Amino acid sequence: MKRIGVLTSGGDAPGMNAAIRAVVRTALYHKIEVYGINRGYAGLLDKDITPMNVYSVASILDKGGTILRTSRSDFFPTEAGQKRAAEVLKEYNIEALVVIGGDGSLNGSLCLKRLGVEIVGIPGTIDNDFGASDYTIGFDTAVSTAIEAIGKIRDTTFSHNRINVVQVMGRTCGDIALYAGFSVGAEAMIIPEKPTRLEEICERLLIGKDRGKLHSIVMLAEGCGGYRDYCKKIEELTQVTTKGTNLGYIQRGGAPSHFDRNLASNMGYYAVEAIIKGQTGTVICQRDGKYIAVNLEDALNTPKQFNEEMYEIAKVLSI
Repeated sequence: MKRIGVLTSGGDAPGMNAAIRAVVRTALYHKIEVYGINRGYAGLLDKDITPMNVYSVASILDKGGTILRTSRSDFFPTEAGQKRAAEVLKEYNIEALVVIGGDGSLNGSLCLKRLGVEIVGIPGTIDNDFGASDYTIGFDTAVSTAIEAIGKIRDTTFSHNRINVVQVMGRTCGDIALYAGFSVGAEAMIIPEKPTRLEEICERLLIGKDRGKLHSIVMLAEGCGGYRDYCKKIEELTQVTTKGTNLGYIQRGGAPSHFDRNLASNMGYYAVEAIIKGQTGTVICQRDGKYIAVNLEDALNTPKQFNEEMYEIAKVLSI
């Protein structure tokens, strides 16, 4: 192995830069050339490719976003686009590719694998919706960001004796809402994995109010709908003033937490080690604190396990 490439694709996540840094430095340590592919699969098709060295990744460990940038490509999902991408890699003599991204990005890498490209994936998404790994890069930081924001929201919610619906990211996976809600003592959670009647939630909010609670926080995963509709319905059912906040893209930004820096650095290191050992067609996952290379197709077909225990504990503690 003489030359590898690395790209980030899909939504950015805090810690991607730490993963890039680890890939580049581990490869250079083993005398392997590294090429950075800018703007994900779109940049690969456009040949937006540059050689990287130790200075390319200096002082990026604590930076959010991705220095390689990211974008979405309409052409890459097509058969012609994937063949073109494989041809570009061959043209640049890139013998293996490290793809850092979420489910969609790793599905794209599976298509390249089927065309003969040596691939190792790294799960990078704040949603934590990749079932083969206990955690994905960016999730811990996103939860910490949400917790900090909710703390400030709670101050004003308390001052005005209100209910506040806090919308966080998570289309099919409610982990951000669950983990952040658990940490701030939210009174209710509306998440995709646990459909709950809004009337039931409002009954619990009113019971808490009758016991003397002066304010309440309701966590909402974006996959369940928009916060404005929920605010209107909750206020109608409870007759309590209800406001809402969408945390939006602030969850993706900011310096990665120490957990995400460590997770990303380890995954980047083990991705290059997997390439050296011939363990391509895999994705690096963390399971029970250990890092393993899992068959890419198997990993993509591994269902996400919902943390039922945390959800039930949160219900008990929110009375």
